[in-house]
Amino acid sequence: MLGDFINRILVLVLGYAYPAFECFKTVEKNKVGIGELRFWCQYWILMAFLIVFEWTGEVFISWLPMYGEMKVGMLVYLWYPKTKGTGYVYDTLLRPFMARHETEVDRKIQEIKARIWDFIFKYCQHFAVMGQGKFFEMLQYMANQSLKFKQANQKSDDPSTPNGHRDSPRMRSRPVQT
Repeated sequence: MLGDFINRILVLVLGYAYPAFECFKTVEKNKVGIGELRFWCQYWILMAFLIVFEWTGEVFISWLPMYGEMKVGMLVYLWYPKTKGTGYVYDTLLRPFMARHETEVDRKIQEIKARIWDFIFKYCQHFAVMGQGKFFEMLQYMANQSLKFKQANQKSDDPSTPNGHRDSPRMRSRPVQT
């Protein structure tokens, strides 16, 4: 349990915080080299793929002994200045894979976008119909309440009752005390 907590802290610091700070320093330099920017872009691209892969496949790999330690080691390998593993992993694994599957990935992304927009459109349409119905129900309720209020005011203004109020049955049955 403590080991898992320490691994999560190390991943946070060594996989995200430190590389983000180094990337920030690179971007903020007066003379930024294209190689440095390319390195950090490749790093963050790899991190995005690793996060997606881990999120979908962690159930199958997280039970491996020393999984957390291997993950920390791999993250350090990716950005460590002497190894600069990002370039190697990007050029030998990710780029060839993406080159082969880029059209399929683009097609899938377009399909997902279309499905999402269809879902949003249907949801908004349903919401508008439901909202319109509720709006008219509210107007009907307000009209009924207004009618009841108007009828109550007319009854209180009726001159046939003393002081503008009708006697309740309870008041009529009580004897008048003098």
